[in-house]
Amino acid sequence: MNPTLNRNHRLIFYSAWLLIGLLQAALTPLQDDEAYYWTFSRFLDWGYFDHPPMTALLIKLGYGLFQNELGVRLLIVLLSTGTVYLCELLTERRNPFLFYTICGVLAVLQLSGFMAVPDLPLLFFTALFFYVYRKFVNNASLLNTVLLALVTAALLYSKYHAVLIIFFTLISNFKLFTRWQTYAAGLLALALFVPHLWWQYQHDWISFRYHLFESNVNPYKISYTTDYILGQLLITGPLAGFILLPILFRYTTKNLTEKAMKFTGIGVLVFFFLSTFKGRVEANWTAPMVVPILVLSHQHLLDHEKQKRWIRNLVVPTLLLVLLIRVVMIVDIVPADVVRGRFHNYHQWPAQLREKTKGLPVALSSSYQKASQYWFYSGVPTLSVNQYTSRRSNYNFWPLEDSMLGKPAVLFVDQQQAQDSITTPDGMLYYATDSSFNSFGKVRFETEEKKYKIAFEQSMICKVKAYFPPQYAQYLQQHPKVDAAVKVGVFDGRNLLFDIPLTQSLRQWLQQPEHSVMLPLNLPKGKYFLRFAVASEAGWFTHNSSKIDVVVE
Repeated sequence: MNPTLNRNHRLIFYSAWLLIGLLQAALTPLQDDEAYYWTFSRFLDWGYFDHPPMTALLIKLGYGLFQNELGVRLLIVLLSTGTVYLCELLTERRNPFLFYTICGVLAVLQLSGFMAVPDLPLLFFTALFFYVYRKFVNNASLLNTVLLALVTAALLYSKYHAVLIIFFTLISNFKLFTRWQTYAAGLLALALFVPHLWWQYQHDWISFRYHLFESNVNPYKISYTTDYILGQLLITGPLAGFILLPILFRYTTKNLTEKAMKFTGIGVLVFFFLSTFKGRVEANWTAPMVVPILVLSHQHLLDHEKQKRWIRNLVVPTLLLVLLIRVVMIVDIVPADVVRGRFHNYHQWPAQLREKTKGLPVALSSSYQKASQYWFYSGVPTLSVNQYTSRRSNYNFWPLEDSMLGKPAVLFVDQQQAQDSITTPDGMLYYATDSSFNSFGKVRFETEEKKYKIAFEQSMICKVKAYFPPQYAQYLQQHPKVDAAVKVGVFDGRNLLFDIPLTQSLRQWLQQPEHSVMLPLNLPKGKYFLRFAVASEAGWFTHNSSKIDVVVE
């Protein structure tokens, strides 16, 4: 072996990892989800509808240095490099070149290591959690107790999946429950997490209600399960997944830290496998298992020469595949929507449209990703008006809709409503200018009960109260000609069955906020839910209530 390489292999490996990540971060257009998290950083807070605030904070810090794609991703790339380094530190017996080889066949580490999404801080703090946990179980000193609490809180602030890591670590070592330091670390971590819990309380526990009861609830399809299994093989490869994934189950752990990692890796896999019977599971939701896979695979392969040779043989094909995908991310050469739609559709034309529309703010219907991408590449505040048939997002809570109320705005509309158009990689985009934009997404309707039981094919009567934020009430009072229709959508699962227009208009609700409403449902037996919606001048009906459950008996 080259003496220089032998002496400096770590410096070379980690420098290359960091440099490649920075280049990829600088040259790749912002992905749609990344643009959404960038908008988080415009409204830094203790919580968001979708996720805790760690990703937003990291983006805010990096974007403060560089106002471009590199700035959005800068700290993520640094954390990605740190994740790999911490994983190497977690290996008890070390063969660094074997470790680098495993990193080479784990394409997900390379291809996602520059993306500003919550999985990356979660991965970093997962690795750091196990590193500090190893110190804690060997010496439960005050310092290690505090460090464990800090890292646990950072995990929770990264992504809610942190709960799984904490849970499976605890059940991997029941002796933890006999140590007062465990409770001290838990209480301190909880205290540090209180600001986020307070934010949730102020917003009616919106994130927890969405993730636990509203998101991803669909009738079962066998493809949910088969796609999940295939996705996990691809995430742990894609070529080496059939070797690395089984190691997680086969490896015999040598210490409590390895045991915690094994419990976590298998536990996360099983948890989301069972979740496929509830609805579709995204492949990246199991991201925390990448740390156990990387560390435990290294430990296992040290003593299994045949599998080690297989891994070595797969490095070059994997790296070539990764190189190809890196190029496709940077350069718009593949017409597939899955690539173009996520990376390339918004790179150039938003600046052109900004010039044509003189920098007016933009509103579009039910696409937080498109709104975020347009905002990032145009520099123009953009609102996603989330309609009642789609899910809510942070655009329902940020002070955007109310700041645009009654002011000129550009609307992305269909061809029949358009005044002009612009050519984009996704086809023609039609738009119109509204001299006095309005949308009433922050007006709320609440029923006396959250759940109703009615008889078969009967109508439903409920008492309803409308709540108008002061700015909306003032706008309607100052514009007596403005009014809007109100209706109730009736849903079976995620599907809209029909609408029931209400006789009271929005202005009538303002004048008299409480009404007794009769809804002629006439539904067969089953479970349904209702949602109030208010029209805008563009014809978009917004989310104006929580789900109101109805059981027909």
